[in-house]
Amino acid sequence: MARTMITCTCLGTQKIDAAALSAATGLEVRAPCSALCTAELGVAADAIRDGEAVLCCTQEERVFSELAADLDAAMPELLDLRDRAGWTDNTDAPTAKMAALIAAAALPKNPERSIDVVSDGVCLILGPSEVALAAADRLSAFLGVTVLIDDVGAIPDTRTFDVVTGRLRRATGALGQFSVTIDALRQVEPGGRGPLTLSAPRDGGVSDCDVILDLRGGTPLFPAPEKREGYLRADPDHAAGVDAAILAASHLVGLFEKPLHVRLEPALCAHSRAGQIGCTRCLDLCPTGAIAPDGDHVTVDPMICAGCGACSAACPSGAISFDAPPVDLTMRRVQTLAKTYLDAGGAAPRLLVHDAHGREMIALAARHGRGLPADVIPLDLPAVGAFGHAEALAALAAGFTHVTILPGPGADRVALAAQTALAEAIAGSGHVAVLDTPDPDAVSDALYGAATPDPVARPVRPIGTRRQIARQSARALHPDAAQIPLPQGAPYGAVLVDDAACTLCLACVSLCPSGALGDNPDRPQLRFQEDACLQCGLCATICPEDAITLKPRLDLTDAALHQRVAKEEEPFDCVECGTPFGTRATIERITAKLADHPMFGGDRIRMIQMCDDCRVRSQAHAEDSPFKLGQRPVTQTSEDYMNRRRDH
Repeated sequence: MARTMITCTCLGTQKIDAAALSAATGLEVRAPCSALCTAELGVAADAIRDGEAVLCCTQEERVFSELAADLDAAMPELLDLRDRAGWTDNTDAPTAKMAALIAAAALPKNPERSIDVVSDGVCLILGPSEVALAAADRLSAFLGVTVLIDDVGAIPDTRTFDVVTGRLRRATGALGQFSVTIDALRQVEPGGRGPLTLSAPRDGGVSDCDVILDLRGGTPLFPAPEKREGYLRADPDHAAGVDAAILAASHLVGLFEKPLHVRLEPALCAHSRAGQIGCTRCLDLCPTGAIAPDGDHVTVDPMICAGCGACSAACPSGAISFDAPPVDLTMRRVQTLAKTYLDAGGAAPRLLVHDAHGREMIALAARHGRGLPADVIPLDLPAVGAFGHAEALAALAAGFTHVTILPGPGADRVALAAQTALAEAIAGSGHVAVLDTPDPDAVSDALYGAATPDPVARPVRPIGTRRQIARQSARALHPDAAQIPLPQGAPYGAVLVDDAACTLCLACVSLCPSGALGDNPDRPQLRFQEDACLQCGLCATICPEDAITLKPRLDLTDAALHQRVAKEEEPFDCVECGTPFGTRATIERITAKLADHPMFGGDRIRMIQMCDDCRVRSQAHAEDSPFKLGQRPVTQTSEDYMNRRRDH
C-alpha cells in the first residue's frame, strides 16, 4: 500500500505545494487541509483507518493518539513540517526543504535494542539525619527504605523503615543493581526495652539496593551524576529540590526498559596488546565511567551507559558505534536530506544537527520568532555527541555547505569541540561549527546572519565504515589534494620508520591491532598500509629501538590503500644449503660480536650463519654432540630398589 501524506496549512500560516512535494518524494501528498486537528479531523480519521498515513503535525499528537485508539487502529506516523520548515521568515514556499524532511522520515528504521531492568524499590537514603529521616518517612509507603546517617543520637523509635549508621566507602552500579560498601556499620538491635540499641561496628559491610537518594549535598557519588539512572540528588537546604527527588524516587519501582545505546565489536578494539596501552579515546571521554579496560579491548556496562555518543564519534576503528540509531542510518539520513533537497530545486543547503532540547528551541523560534532559514535543514538526533567528524564530512560531501551542531544541556562540549576541530582540519575552516546558546532567537539570528560557503562541486554519497566514508568525503572536498596535515591525536596518519635504527624484529607487526603493519614471509620486510593505521601508538610504544614515530595526516592518494615497504634488508643465505634466512646486516653483526667468544671458537661460528635445519644437523654430527653420549640409562623403579635391598 502506497504511503499517503496528509498535510495542513495550520489555519493558513504556512505554504504547502502538495503537487511539488508529491513529485519530489514519490508519495501521495493530498491537497492540504487547513484545520486537520479540529474542523477536518475526519480527514485524519479516514487516513488512520486506511493505514500507511503520515500526518504532518506533532503538536497535536495526543489528539491523533486518542483518535487512533477510538478507531482501534495503529497510531499514525507524525512528521513536523510546520516548525522545522513551514513557519519561517523566508517568503518562498519551502518545498525543497519539506521534501527533504519527508524523504528522510520515510527511510526504514532499525528496531531499538533494550534490556529489562527490574527495580524492587529498595532505596538507600543518604544525608543529614533531619532531612533524610523526613524523606524516609514520606517514602516508606512506596519503597523499602534504609537510611544511612552518622548521628547515633538521631535514631528514631520507628521501625517503619531501617536506620543504620556508618561511613559510605564506595558505591557502584545503577538503577536496580546498586552495591554499596559501608565502614563502621552499625545496625539497630530491634529487641529490648528503652531506646533502640546498635550492633557492634564492622567495616566492609556490603549491601545492594535499587535506588539511591542522596541528600548530602556536596560531591556526588558518581561522575556525571545526572546521567546515572536510579541516582537522585538534591541539596538538603533546598526544600523544592528535595520534594522533587522524593517524588521521582517513589516512581522507580517495577520493570523498565534500558536502551542499548552502543554496539561493541571487541575484535576491532585497539585499546592494548600484550599489556601495552594503545588507544584510550573512549575511556578518556566517557562521562559516566561506563567504559572500562578488559584485557586487549574495552567493555561497556549498558546499565551505566547514558548514550551520549561521544565514544562512537571518537573511536578510530569502529569497535564502539552508536546504535540508537545506528551509524549507517544517520549517514543515510544525512545523504537523503541533501540529495532530495537538491533534486527538488534547492541550492546550497545547510545542516543543523540538534537533540530534543534543540527541537524545543526550533519550535519556540518558529512560533514566536523568525524560525529557521529555508536553506537550513534540521537533523534531529537522540545525542548530538554521536555526530562526529565522519558524519560532518559526509554531510559536506553530499552537498551541504555548512554543518551547525546545536548541543543541549547534557551534551559533552569537550568531545564536540574535538570532533569539530578534526572536521574543520579535514574539510577546511568555516564549514563546521558548534552553536552553543539556550536562546531560540539567538539560534535564528545566527543562522540568518551566517555566511554560506560554496558547496562541493560534485556531491558524493559514499558507503562503508566511518573511516571509509570520511576518506571518500575528504577526496570529494579536496579533489586536487594529495595529503591533509592533521593535529596530534587524529585517528589518521602514517608510521615513520627510522631505517638506521630498525632491526626488523617485527614486534610492531605482532601488536598492530588493525593490520596496518605487516611483514613479508618471503623477504625481510616491514610493510605499512596507511589507510588502515589508527594512530593508536602501540607500535611506537613496543619498538625496542625507538625507531617508530607517528605522523598525523590524511593521505588522499591511492597509495594509502596499498602496502608499501617501510623497511627492507637483504636476506642472508645459509652457508650450508643456501636457503635465505634472517637479514644480512643482523647475521653479520652477530657474527662480528661473537667471533672472539670461547663458545664459538673454530668452526662453531659458522652455526650462526646457518638456517635452523642445518644448525641442528651440524650440532648432531659434532664430536661433542650431546646426541653421542651413548645409550640412555634405564629408568630405575621402586621395584628395582626393593630387589636390591632383598639381595643384600
